Amino acid sequence: MSQSATVQAFLAGSGVDDAVFELRPDYRVLLIAATGLIPGPSDTGSDALLTAAESAAGKLLHGQAPEELPNIGAWRDAYRAFGSKPQRTRNSLEALLRRVNDGLPRINRLTDIYNAVSVKHLLPLGGEDLARYVGPARLIRSAGTEPFDTVSGGEVVIEHPDVGEVVWCDDAGVTCRRWNWRQCRRTQLTDETTSAIFILDALDPMSTDELQAAADELTTHLRSLGPDVVLAQRLIAR
Repeated sequence: MSQSATVQAFLAGSGVDDAVFELRPDYRVLLIAATGLIPGPSDTGSDALLTAAESAAGKLLHGQAPEELPNIGAWRDAYRAFGSKPQRTRNSLEALLRRVNDGLPRINRLTDIYNAVSVKHLLPLGGEDLARYVGPARLIRSAGTEPFDTVSGGEVVIEHPDVGEVVWCDDAGVTCRRWNWRQCRRTQLTDETTSAIFILDALDPMSTDELQAAADELTTHLRSLGPDVVLAQRLIAR
């Protein structure tokens, strides 16, 4: 199967459970699958993207707390709707915004790129190693039995989400807890990742056009990571 057919099949098999849309009918997700990426550590290019995102976020916040932004407020409401406390387990965008003053983390080229797009466009955005997925990606409300591999106290442990928690998963277990809070170890991006799946989450007041604008910027940066990059995307909405 060609790389293009592989990513198209992955996207076609991915989905969002009706129970999630019942919780937030305004939810939309744009999935981007990429292969042929040339991986590597953080570099001057990814550093420049993060520096620009830090500057844009600093001007936007201008002394405000991140939760005062409408986009953050929407995600806090979504977390409360499935029983999570957003002041204790913050969505990925809010967590990044709270680090802007001290500097966003420099992790690796792929992670730096999607973190910069996340902060610039004010939406939670996750990236994971596509080759480490077992089956397609699905957003569900957890039964509470799905395994989630993480690190606690320096040791690898298997946890389980709360019953009813919104989680991304594949056939092997949970890949991201609490919608867009914490990713598992198994599918995390590394300096060796050559194929990836990116998950761009949106709630009102973010429009679908704004969501697509973030996706367009991300794909532009991904295409710069090698001559053989193949990209495909799918928008899922109610």
